[in-house]
Amino acid sequence: MTAADITSLGAYLRNRRTRLDPVALGLSTARRRTPGLRREEVAQRAHISATWYTWLEQGRGGAASAEVLHRICEALMLTDVEREHAFILGLGRAPEIRYRPTDGITPRLQRVLDAFGPVPAMVRNATWDVVAWNRATSVVIADFGNLPIRERNVLRRMFLDPEARAAQVEWEATARLIVAVFRADAARAGASEDMQSLADELCAASADFARMWRDKAVQQSGEGIKQIRHPTAGLLALEYSTFIVDGRTDLALLVYNPANDDVAARIRKLIDEQSVRDRKQLRAKKGSTTRPARLSTPER
Repeated sequence: MTAADITSLGAYLRNRRTRLDPVALGLSTARRRTPGLRREEVAQRAHISATWYTWLEQGRGGAASAEVLHRICEALMLTDVEREHAFILGLGRAPEIRYRPTDGITPRLQRVLDAFGPVPAMVRNATWDVVAWNRATSVVIADFGNLPIRERNVLRRMFLDPEARAAQVEWEATARLIVAVFRADAARAGASEDMQSLADELCAASADFARMWRDKAVQQSGEGIKQIRHPTAGLLALEYSTFIVDGRTDLALLVYNPANDDVAARIRKLIDEQSVRDRKQLRAKKGSTTRPARLSTPER
């Protein structure tokens, strides 16, 4: 770590300190000549020496340890992206990731999924739970909305669901890729404990998973092409791509683009047919709830 890096970190911490509101933190505003918190107040919140923190801001305190820098970031109430910037300035690397499981996405990201039309798209977390999907995914891959939350997991479906397994034209290669990417994804997102828990479960339930897990292979998902056997639409060739959701290393967007116009047309037909069924079910449901009760004829 160079002196310039330490100086840049000090300037950044000083800037963040001056933006904090003492009143919001229950501190007095009396006799303050500058905005924000005092250095000694930040040091007290971070449980470090006020003198050393002052030196750090002035660029002469030496490099902070990861633990101390973490406490300073907490004291300054930095956001995730601000914390990452502070670590890069102070230690030359991003902070250790603290995994936060999620069971959903923002409405804006859901609208992105819906805009794909006949292109199946879904969002999965670090342990490969599917947390969001679009209409095309429901008719081509799985109707996740009608599955129990526990079963909305790609690995459980791949190794424990006979129908999901039969749908894969190249099951062995696909399964090996998924296991290797899962191991890498979970470690990258700081979800090693959750990963091991799921792996232990699957090793006990599936000899195939146990065999592949022992290989300890890691791989990036990247791009490729896969073929799916659909019960009514036949063989569907899909080009898949994987994207990390910005600011969320635990979330990945998977897009399965139809390999040709014929596949796209068949997926549109599936969506249209499902829409017709949904409308019929809705009308039937409304009819059953709005139909007036039949009055009995009084006996004469």
